[in-house]
Amino acid sequence: MRTRLRAAHVVGHGDGDHLLVRDGDVVWEDDRLVHVGGRYDGPVDETVDCGEAVVVPGFVDLNALGDIDHAIFDSFQPDELLAGQDWSPDHARHHRREVFDRADLAFRREYAVVQLLLNGVTTALPIAAETYRAWAETEDELDDLAEIAGRLGIRMYLGPSYRAGVPTTDADGTRAMHWDETEGERGLDGAIRFTERWEGAHDGRIRGLLAPARIETQTPELLVRTREEAARLGVPVRLHAGQSHEEVVLLRERYDARPVEVLDRLGLLGPGLLVPHCWAVDAAGDDVRRLAETGTTVVFCPLASGRYGMVLDSFDSYRRAGVRMCLGTDTFPPDVLRAIDHGSVLTKAVEQDHTAGSVADLFRAATVGGAEALGRPDLGRLAVGAKADLVVVGLDDLRLGPVDDPLRSIVMHGGGQHVRHVVVDGRFVVRDGAVPGVDVPAMRARAQRFFDDYRASFTERDALRRPVETLMPPSFRVRG
Repeated sequence: MRTRLRAAHVVGHGDGDHLLVRDGDVVWEDDRLVHVGGRYDGPVDETVDCGEAVVVPGFVDLNALGDIDHAIFDSFQPDELLAGQDWSPDHARHHRREVFDRADLAFRREYAVVQLLLNGVTTALPIAAETYRAWAETEDELDDLAEIAGRLGIRMYLGPSYRAGVPTTDADGTRAMHWDETEGERGLDGAIRFTERWEGAHDGRIRGLLAPARIETQTPELLVRTREEAARLGVPVRLHAGQSHEEVVLLRERYDARPVEVLDRLGLLGPGLLVPHCWAVDAAGDDVRRLAETGTTVVFCPLASGRYGMVLDSFDSYRRAGVRMCLGTDTFPPDVLRAIDHGSVLTKAVEQDHTAGSVADLFRAATVGGAEALGRPDLGRLAVGAKADLVVVGLDDLRLGPVDDPLRSIVMHGGGQHVRHVVVDGRFVVRDGAVPGVDVPAMRARAQRFFDDYRASFTERDALRRPVETLMPPSFRVRG
């Protein structure tokens, strides 16, 4: 099966970088690209003429929202209310439970995958909240996600997240870590079994990943074993580190070291490690240098970080130092174009330089940067021989304004709502802005019910058992 896609603009790849082709064609046979460039006059089975649109490589999201998001109700509270969203010590010891059954957890994963596809994400490493879990993700849950991903056609690197500790907050505001090392070891064992069971499934679109949760919730023994098992299995490790001042304090108390120093000491730094956020580092000292010299990848998540008042100092300075950079969404909406725009704006503000945070550099992070971090030269670029993973973004919406450079137009004036078509492995997984087979009204209604139950569950974990209306107040007083 040979398919030709024609558009006013194509972001191809040549001589080591993306390039822009005017009035271009992209042609693929089965799952591989066979032509990227000007008009193609050879035989094809189907032609899709996209007109005023730009064809770009599929986005590689290495911290992709795989949940129904929580930032809408936990990114604005003062500390005393935000602490109420932690587990109480009593809940951690005696009352932790699964708020949702397996069917509901599977639904929220399907909802998340649909959102990723609609926003042009073709390769994803999902991330989900653990707040409402009995402890952490389970093998069964990830089995369901692998099946959902296979059916919907997205490319995913998967593994259940695991942890040996959970932060708690008591009624007087005292914070501590509740440890259960057995749970951590059990979680890693499950992640290993999952990888051995699913690696290469669904025509190679499902690959394994070891995903220990935040660094402060891990024991050194669990992290060392993670490193060893990842090397044996040949899979990447994603570990959140350097993402909060509180984390820095905890690690200083526990190790007398900063997050990057801990990773170095335990032997985790290297090409196989992906570190989301990583802003709470000694940017002027050895931390960034160590990241660069070891080939460790930093996953920049500008939309999520900005909502919580945090940012890299800066995306450009990390790049200048030689750190491998890629992009993650990590929050709703999982809109990579919007993340690129926010990343650009935040970088300009940090650098106090309007030339900083170029769209080109952030676009590279969202495509070839993520692909290279995964060791996948066949992803993140439109070039002959690469996988047929691509996105068509429309340029004919009046709200986009006149088009100058098509990339700056879709980043600065557009967003995921302008994604028309998405192709993964040569198969249309989004066509005319819709995911085939998805009942949108039913999905929206069920997602709202899930969200309402999720939100209501915080009261049982709060040490003061405050009602959700107190923990998550509306923007204005409610009348009627």
